[in-house]
Amino acid sequence: MHIVIMGCGRVGSSLARALERRSHEVSVIDVDVDSFRRLGPDFTGRTVKGVGFDKGVLIKAGISTADGFAAVSSGDNSNILAARVVREEFGIDNVVARIYDQGRAQVYEKLGIPTVATVRWAAGQVMTRLLPSEAEPVWLDPSGQVGLVQIPFHAGWIGTPLPALEERIGARIPFMFRVGRGICPDPEIILQDGDLIYVATDLPRVGSVKRLLAVAPAKH
Repeated sequence: MHIVIMGCGRVGSSLARALERRSHEVSVIDVDVDSFRRLGPDFTGRTVKGVGFDKGVLIKAGISTADGFAAVSSGDNSNILAARVVREEFGIDNVVARIYDQGRAQVYEKLGIPTVATVRWAAGQVMTRLLPSEAEPVWLDPSGQVGLVQIPFHAGWIGTPLPALEERIGARIPFMFRVGRGICPDPEIILQDGDLIYVATDLPRVGSVKRLLAVAPAKH
């Protein structure tokens, strides 16, 4: 896959290196060419000076053939503007924007742009949004048998009570993010658009849970 990243700070550079380790093609955009040093001497992807909402800069970064775009610069406005340009002008749906102001998250989600709040595992969250099939556990028990994995879900699950979802996938959801806030869900909670759910399950079952959540639930 070809992924374009705007912002080469700690999150952007970490994300770029992680994607390249997985043999993906990566282009990184930043206004400060010195920031590209964070990528290290072994980085083989493309670096482009400029802002990620400039169409010419995006084209130089290969946006026309990109499979995904991550806006992870230090500015909320720049990230959202770039994400909207990529979606609306280049027709790319696989877009993620990092935000600092959690109060804006709901507004951005209504624009159809998935957002990732500024949390410790931000790079991992962006990776999960861009490449759901390659999501890694954010927590593992000492034996390495059970993990907590953030798994995206099909829009058809929206409106499902969490207990019903847990029953269908055969796993627990002890933690979730909603509008930039972490919560331990109660039995009354109903899945909403933009929620990030974390599934606790035996690692051999992660693949089957992903497949169940990747499609709309079967009608009973």
